[in-house]
Amino acid sequence: MSWQERFDRDIMHALAMPLAELERGQGCRVRDAEGRWYLDFLAGIAVNSLGHAHPVFVEAVSTQAARLAHVSNYFATAPQLELAERLLRLAGAGSGRVLFGNSGTEANEAAFKLARLNGGEARPRILALENAFHGRTMGALALTGKPAMRTPFEPMPGGVEHIPATIEALEAAIDERVAALFVEPVQGEAGVVDLPAGYLARARELTEQHGALLIVDEIQTGAGRTGEWFGFQHAGIRPDAITVAKGMGGGFPIGALVAFGDAAELFTAGQHGTTYGGNPLATAVSNAVLGEIERAGLVEHAARTGIRLREIVAGLDSPLVTGTSGLGLLVGVGLAEPRAVELMHAALAEGLIVNAANPSTIRLAPPLIAGDAELEEFADRFGRALHRLASTRTDTV
Repeated sequence: MSWQERFDRDIMHALAMPLAELERGQGCRVRDAEGRWYLDFLAGIAVNSLGHAHPVFVEAVSTQAARLAHVSNYFATAPQLELAERLLRLAGAGSGRVLFGNSGTEANEAAFKLARLNGGEARPRILALENAFHGRTMGALALTGKPAMRTPFEPMPGGVEHIPATIEALEAAIDERVAALFVEPVQGEAGVVDLPAGYLARARELTEQHGALLIVDEIQTGAGRTGEWFGFQHAGIRPDAITVAKGMGGGFPIGALVAFGDAAELFTAGQHGTTYGGNPLATAVSNAVLGEIERAGLVEHAARTGIRLREIVAGLDSPLVTGTSGLGLLVGVGLAEPRAVELMHAALAEGLIVNAANPSTIRLAPPLIAGDAELEEFADRFGRALHRLASTRTDTV
């Protein structure tokens, strides 16, 4: 029986048929069960910050697993306390607190509850953006601005309003009854969509003016991916809270809500928790991953490499490519036609893993360790994939 047949038989149909069966990885490459290697320019959807099987990651997992893996949140551990301090330092916080979970959607669930604590019944409104993606559990899904995802599971938790991602729409919507505004610095799942210039700065002004929390979803943009430790830092502001996950674990499941100033004092004992959240294994690995990103200068590297990656895409001289979007090593490649899924499969056939974020956008999110050799290989493989697609169109016309 093939792996596809086994998957179809045993895995719930909530998941689409995978593109391949992968069995190992090394650096920026992965190998499938048939022995074919691929250049990985998706990194587990912006998760594998250090690539695959990085010695720092492997050592952290093995060392901490041999020492202490889980104790519940009835106890504190040194890795947990160290990671909280590290996140607050990297975020540039004067003061704050951290609540650990196991994923991005859990971090946003906690943030949803934090928003509810800001004003209670006097502030029943929560604003989020159209096309936003904050997760698939019920609270996070209510924040997600994609009706097709929400409709099968309605009614959603109430109070969330989705507004266009414009400064004008925000100015018209916000008032003293708004508890919080949720926003992604770059809308990754929408197709690597940039916010309008000045949006975060104006959002900070308006939320402070009206007493609402500004909560920035850094699930995909955090841990150095955009060329800053967190995407909000490009705007020179400090939000009331951020949610982080993905790249901070480098492949190990972890997430966190990080709140600053007065927002950090809203939760009281017993109002939120999770059995595995902040366990010593996950936090030790995250400390190692973030420590290596810092030691190796990968935040600055992501900024420089992201510029080079955009230049490579612009130089491919394909009529299908219309431009790029995003920050650092979170890059969207815009297409003149809705052929992103075809291009994703063409790239896979050329030994390159990319993602169709929407019908007209390819998402690139390579490991932060990607260097000149990987960029040259990407240019070759992606160029061949574009040629393959053009040939297919020529043959069928």
